[in-house]
Amino acid sequence: MALASLARRRAYLLSRNLSNSPADALKYSFSLSNFSRGFASGSEENDVVVIGGGPGGYVAAIKAAQLGLKTTCIEKRGTLGGTCLNVGCIPSKALLHSSHMYHEATHSFANHGVKLSSVEVDLPAMMAQKDKAVSNLTRGIEGLFKKNKVTYVKGYGKLISPSEVSVDTLEGGNTVVKGKNIIIATGSDVKSLPGITIDEKRIVSSTGALALSEIPKKLIVIGAGYIGLEMGSVWGRLGSEVTVVEFAPDIVPTMDAEIRKQFQRSLEKQKMKFMLKTKVVGVDASGNGVKLTVEPAAGGDQTTLEADVVLVSAGRSPFTSGLGLDKIGVETDKVGRILVNDRFATNVAGVYAIGDVIPGPMLAHKAEEDGVACVEFIAGKHGHVDYDKVPGVVYTHPEVASVGKTEEQAKALGLNYRVGKFPFLANSRAKAIDNAEGIVKILADKETDKILGVHIMAPNAGELIHEAVLAINYDASSEDIARVCHAHPTMSEALKEAAMATYDKAIHI
Repeated sequence: MALASLARRRAYLLSRNLSNSPADALKYSFSLSNFSRGFASGSEENDVVVIGGGPGGYVAAIKAAQLGLKTTCIEKRGTLGGTCLNVGCIPSKALLHSSHMYHEATHSFANHGVKLSSVEVDLPAMMAQKDKAVSNLTRGIEGLFKKNKVTYVKGYGKLISPSEVSVDTLEGGNTVVKGKNIIIATGSDVKSLPGITIDEKRIVSSTGALALSEIPKKLIVIGAGYIGLEMGSVWGRLGSEVTVVEFAPDIVPTMDAEIRKQFQRSLEKQKMKFMLKTKVVGVDASGNGVKLTVEPAAGGDQTTLEADVVLVSAGRSPFTSGLGLDKIGVETDKVGRILVNDRFATNVAGVYAIGDVIPGPMLAHKAEEDGVACVEFIAGKHGHVDYDKVPGVVYTHPEVASVGKTEEQAKALGLNYRVGKFPFLANSRAKAIDNAEGIVKILADKETDKILGVHIMAPNAGELIHEAVLAINYDASSEDIARVCHAHPTMSEALKEAAMATYDKAIHI
């Protein structure tokens, strides 16, 4: 019998409850497990069951299997990688790169002696390239599951006991997956705003913004955080008139203030407009476009903005509803985050949580580290993640990357510190490639010279930051970085020079 027919037959029997008993139905499910990755046996207990196949979940599943634990991963989307890979980090970086290439062709090529008679955007081709990258990577994770012998169940998982997960499979059936340890890794979802209905056509979340069928003439972005600025950059480069509306007085409020000011000026030079300290009080999408009514955050006269598309990018919320947490007594905080101890264990024995569903930075790489550490604890080993040393990156152009404390945080804590800076205008590689906008800023303890924080604004800041991440994790001093030989000419020399400026004096400025 063909594989599809077997799957349909089994789903039919399970959904119609035509097997002799629930146990028989599960045995029938298991008998087909060799034919369909989407099902697993409920009669065999796993060492680890992971609910969620995003960056935290799939990494935890693979690591658990590598440590010799029988592991099953449940994912409702039908493709692995979670929001990050499917509708977040990866597709957005694909579009950021493609749109940057177009922007370079229209704005910078001539300066390098490359002249083109005409350049145009082929949006369907651009989207196809993005989709191809996503598809290849999701299949790659499935390959890693197979390599590491992780059982993959496609369906919506819900806890029915501390050791059992009921799964409504994508093929229409239901099965129960048992595990000695259950890890909740269900990630986060778009945070909605009162009175605004997202239709993913004219009023879109980041998901819809990644799949627009045409370039909007006017785009309004609600929220000046990482995601809003990145997506605003994509469509701005392709020709949209972009206006960012932000309730707070600053863009990216967690960013070092000095770096933030330079960053905002850079985006404004790219014709991105900002309306800060502004509140959205009404949305009208009844016509061809969208009308936004806004007013000052402190109150005042209202004004109306018009756009073809509005992107709602006001943050994300933990995805913890509908998981059966209340049924088994898992404690959450007032915003729905699952409360865990330093071993990622909840208040219910055998149930753990990682990633966006627990407190801490909502970042894919943080979730991955959570996953590894959590599984190591389960396996009797030692795991560790220091959230104060997790890097953050805004993937605009220039990029902004940081790790450790901002200057504002250092002041608030009453720390005695020194600051060293070095501009990319004085970096030979940056000047050679005519891409010298940006700066490196280092904060170090005034007495011990221990590095407290590093902030970089540069074309490839997301790559440059990891030398600083390593240094901070090993409690290095600014002199330690300054005395390491850096290849010439490289952008990374700016980090060395900033370190020299922190404990002594820079050479090239």
